[in-house]
Amino acid sequence: MDLIPERTNVVARRVVDAAFAVHSELGPGLLESVYEVCFAYELGRRRLSCAREVAVPIVYGNIRLAAGLRLDMVVDDRVVVELKSVDAFAPVHTAQMLSYLKLSDLRLGLLINFNVPLIKDGIKRIVR
Repeated sequence: MDLIPERTNVVARRVVDAAFAVHSELGPGLLESVYEVCFAYELGRRRLSCAREVAVPIVYGNIRLAAGLRLDMVVDDRVVVELKSVDAFAPVHTAQMLSYLKLSDLRLGLLINFNVPLIKDGIKRIVR
């Protein structure tokens, strides 16, 4: 597979910077919805476009179905971001992101778990 384009990597680094800013301000222990609002604000401050609750249709065979699948965020039409506030990532979170990347036809996803003492331990980069 091709390498991730440099512009996509730049966006991903800025997304991670935004996550650090939110976690530095709020710390762990809040609801995912609180982090999502603050995170979207931080992305805007960094002049990144952020589409929230992005609907993705399911293509099953040759039929396109609206199955209610929604991505937490797509940043700059390049990076899928899935926010969590959980004790730890589970294997299902990685599987979920890989499915999101496949269905959205994007290559890079970031799982971000704000419920950790150090945010660097709560960020997982996933490439399809």
